[in-house]
Amino acid sequence: MIKYNVKQGDTVRKIAVRFQVSTEQLLSRNNMSLETYLEPGTTILVPKTEQTNHPLRETQTGCVYEYGWRELEEDRKSLPSSIYSEQIGTSVLGKPIWLFRAGSGPKKILFSAAWHGNEWLNTWLLMSFLHMFISKEESKEHWYDVNPETILQEVTLYVVPLVNPDGVELVQEGAAVLDKEKKDEVMKINGGMNDFRHWSANARGVDLNHQWPAGWKEEAAGSPDCPFPRHYGGEAPLTEPEAKAVYQLSMQEEFSHVLALHSQGEEVYWGYSGLEPPESAELGRRLAAAGSFRPVEDAGSSAGYKDWFIKTFRRPGFTIETGVGMNPLPPEASARIWVTGVPLLLESLTFTNFTK
Repeated sequence: MIKYNVKQGDTVRKIAVRFQVSTEQLLSRNNMSLETYLEPGTTILVPKTEQTNHPLRETQTGCVYEYGWRELEEDRKSLPSSIYSEQIGTSVLGKPIWLFRAGSGPKKILFSAAWHGNEWLNTWLLMSFLHMFISKEESKEHWYDVNPETILQEVTLYVVPLVNPDGVELVQEGAAVLDKEKKDEVMKINGGMNDFRHWSANARGVDLNHQWPAGWKEEAAGSPDCPFPRHYGGEAPLTEPEAKAVYQLSMQEEFSHVLALHSQGEEVYWGYSGLEPPESAELGRRLAAAGSFRPVEDAGSSAGYKDWFIKTFRRPGFTIETGVGMNPLPPEASARIWVTGVPLLLESLTFTNFTK
């Protein structure tokens, strides 16, 4: 038996992978559940195996542990030189918000994910997609019916895989990662509960996908009027640094179209108040068909990033709801998200250029 001192960022799944033991063994030995947050500095018992320092890495089974800002930092270092990375902002708690860019074509497209803390599996999806797409391009392979080499001559793909790093960290690791003042604040917002798996807001209790000046007042009237784990749109639009970072990027690059990934329901939302271009309905159906999702014109809500993009640029914007179940979806859901998400993402790269 090994005595292991818990470090910041550790979860039950990560420790199980590192020591090559099953999560069931680890949980049983320490009388824990998968929902247990590990507090840094505490000691847990790990069954001894032949390999006790297995590197954390992905396998062909998909995502095997929680993917957050720490994993993104490590992943960023392993990207090929053909992928440009840039910090476009900083979260409330000081974490970098990263942009990745691939290709050199005139058609600019934005993929974004993890607007909500409990939707982090889409960060893994986008980073894994980026790795694979570049690998296919370098080996001159087709991916499904798409030629990555040709696409990257026509497209410049922008990817912001982790819009809300603070919220994701809170969902995955709990409030123990915070200093006392901030911990007291988020515990109060969370009603005194130490379970943050339902949390979708940023570290100030603001929902980053309710922050946008597109029906913001109307949406705010039916939402919480103070910081809350979900749906609170803030005191005004675009008050939060994470939303501001995406806003500034969008205004600067004026994308041809955008995809904002969320995780619940396997649906594609393509409209906003009739302001979308007439092609959006057909494009939404194409995306839905590629992923075996359901196309939906309107989500019945406002103040989202996709809503603002459509309103501001009159170009196609899509909210993509991957996965089925209850958020946060477990790593085991990654296989289905990959199989359905990849064809959809590839299909979106073939759309016409709406900036012409």
